[in-house]
Amino acid sequence: MDVWTKIAAEPIAFEPPSAGFALDWRMLESWRARGVGFTTLSHAAGLSSTGDAELDRRLPFDEFYRIPRACASAVEAAKSRSGRVIVIGTSVVRALESAATGDGSVRLGVGLASGRIARGAKLRVVDAILTGVHQPGESHFELLRAFAGDSLLDRMRAEAAERGYRAHEFGDSVLIERQAAA
Repeated sequence: MDVWTKIAAEPIAFEPPSAGFALDWRMLESWRARGVGFTTLSHAAGLSSTGDAELDRRLPFDEFYRIPRACASAVEAAKSRSGRVIVIGTSVVRALESAATGDGSVRLGVGLASGRIARGAKLRVVDAILTGVHQPGESHFELLRAFAGDSLLDRMRAEAAERGYRAHEFGDSVLIERQAAA
């Protein structure tokens, strides 16, 4: 079975970059026509859950990333005009935040995203995320807690369940904007 996304480049990960399942070239072209800019980076999408509680406490594992000059420049350009950086997937958040400098710019090159991003993490680059519907306890859900408080995430999950949204890798997607610190 082919589980790679329609818009991804070469596979470099164990798991597909599933947040991209929601996108296709026609949608991207529609957004471009409305002035939305895009850039790309390479990353190894990681596991958010194995089903084993002991192993899941150790997730996410380090993830390789490669940020080309065009990506670093696009982030800088967006920030300089007070634009937003909206990413597709938790691994992209980890890559950009791992490559972030103190002023919110992004270092180009290769690296490893390591450690968890969770509630209370100061996001320096990313303003919003398009991601799958993740469950509490998964490392990907913990990352979402850096964007929004538990009450908002609980309401989002309840609404998604009520409307029959599917969770995780082959499920539906949500867009979460970073909330102001309380």
